[in-house]
Amino acid sequence: MDEQMMRVVINDENQYSIWPEGKVNPIGWENQGFTGTRAECLEFIGTVWTDMRPNSILKILK
Repeated sequence: MDEQMMRVVINDENQYSIWPEGKVNPIGWENQGFTGTRAECLEFIGTVWTDMRPNSILKILK
């Protein structure tokens, strides 16, 4: 089982991903504030990312 610490990151489109703790975030991604194992981070994302449509699409639909 992979116990490497990861963190949840988010971009301007309100899309979530995970990134290894201790590495610089990719350009355009910011820390969301949750750190844990891969499984814990994915579980967290599953609870908070309920609408997977990017912000740019949501603006068009409004």
